Amino acid sequence: MSQRLVPDGLWALVEPLLPKFEARPQGGGTAPVDERAVFTAVVFVLTSGCAWRMLPPSFGVTVPTAHRRFTVWTEAGLWRRLHRAVLDELGSQGLIDWSRAVIDAASVRAKKGDMTGPSPVDRGKSGSKIHVLSDRVGLPLAVGISAANTNDAEAMRPLVRAIPAVRSRRGPRRRRPAKLHADKAYDHTELRRWVRDRGIGVRIARKGIESSDRLGLHRWVIERTISWLTGYHRLNIRYDRKATHFLGFLTLAAALTGYKKLAKAKSAT
Repeated sequence: MSQRLVPDGLWALVEPLLPKFEARPQGGGTAPVDERAVFTAVVFVLTSGCAWRMLPPSFGVTVPTAHRRFTVWTEAGLWRRLHRAVLDELGSQGLIDWSRAVIDAASVRAKKGDMTGPSPVDRGKSGSKIHVLSDRVGLPLAVGISAANTNDAEAMRPLVRAIPAVRSRRGPRRRRPAKLHADKAYDHTELRRWVRDRGIGVRIARKGIESSDRLGLHRWVIERTISWLTGYHRLNIRYDRKATHFLGFLTLAAALTGYKKLAKAKSAT
């Protein structure tokens, strides 16, 4: 199961990005652990949705060690750097379609913690929102979270800014899609202007004028992407008190989603 969760190709991307363990000069402290085993345990928690305390001992990692290392890696920005590394591999093989980007959000129930709020789609129960911006075929380029009562439109600027400069098959790195599609939740004149000022075409359904269904040909792509991400069961309900931890799991899920396409492309060649 460990090989299935973290195949060699994925580990080759992860290992160079891990913060290095340094022994304390005075001795003592925490001994080094098998980092691949710890990373595999984190992927298992994300995939299965199990609580940390239910982590099977078969991974050879104690629960405190796995959780502590996840926290250290989150604070070190590992998940964001891994996501970018996967996008670089995809971009260098021409597997990212920059002709169109699509943005959307989905609410998830949250037990407690920062960046939570009453959900307007779940009878006011506490929740958070997952925000995703994908390429034309649904590869997540940028992700974010907010409280459930946050207007979707507030996430557009941060998500567009968060698109990393991705390696291309030829030419300079790229971070700007040709066009951005969104539903009427993002229908704000200043947002349209802001996107166009960055050299990106914009297609947003207008409130009271046209139905979001007219954008269905493109919006199903982002809906499928959100379905892929919430297929990682740790993201179905937010149990993490810290928003940074929940965002870490979301970013790791985005990286794994991209890696699956990368592995599929390699197996087809």
